[in-house]
Amino acid sequence: MSAQSLGLRVIPAAVFGRRARSVLERNLFVYKHIWIILFSGFFEPLFYLFAARVGLGQLVGDVRNGSGERIDYAAFVAPALLAASAMNGAVYESTMNIFFKLRYAKVYDGMLATPLGPFDIALGEIGWSLIRGALYAVGFIVVMWVAGLLQSPLAVLGLPAALLIGFAFAGAGMAATSFMRSWQDFDLVNLAILVLFLFSATFYPLSVYPPWLQLVAQLSPLYHGVVLIRSFTLGTLELTLLWHALFLAAMGSVGLAVSAFRLRKLLTP
Repeated sequence: MSAQSLGLRVIPAAVFGRRARSVLERNLFVYKHIWIILFSGFFEPLFYLFAARVGLGQLVGDVRNGSGERIDYAAFVAPALLAASAMNGAVYESTMNIFFKLRYAKVYDGMLATPLGPFDIALGEIGWSLIRGALYAVGFIVVMWVAGLLQSPLAVLGLPAALLIGFAFAGAGMAATSFMRSWQDFDLVNLAILVLFLFSATFYPLSVYPPWLQLVAQLSPLYHGVVLIRSFTLGTLELTLLWHALFLAAMGSVGLAVSAFRLRKLLTP
């Protein structure tokens, strides 16, 4: 996919950053009046964490992580819920909001009448989605710290890992949204998010799944995010973490490229 096919001209990368920043500034201006909406998807994982700490965790007790260590169930689940929180923030922003701007408000038609190009719009919107995911992640990390669920100083790496998760899902979410034709299509998005949430080693170690489901679960992008954050919060570093990070980075990059291509195809003659 060439630069021309994405609607790019041969100009310095700094210009792209400056133009994309104007999209971020627009979103910031809009949301400062309705900022409470930003946190709408933060509370669901938080309620799950509360249930795991005071309810289900009392029944389950300790669980074994990948290295065979026994850890508190809430400490096992919390990193996965942090990953899910970052996913929720990115997906909510990069799907329904993008669809409304694209199909109804015609926001991007107006943007393309300025020096902004399709790539600038895609980069700015994905960047904003990533910021929303980061807000969820920061809030969740604070909750984990207050609850005593951070077992290693490496937990600070959970924030950049959450940003990577947000980038991956924001890119994929915006790319998928560009193919949607009606609000009913978002039922499929909600279904996909639910499946990922339940079957990405979120609540149980991967080893308890049947062999065929273990293979399927390892294809889940949320699984890669869960492994990253869980490893950091539990203080285990392995070389295989690079693979998980590369998977998420590649997913976000492909999503960004597809989003820019689709915006050009939909909005330019």
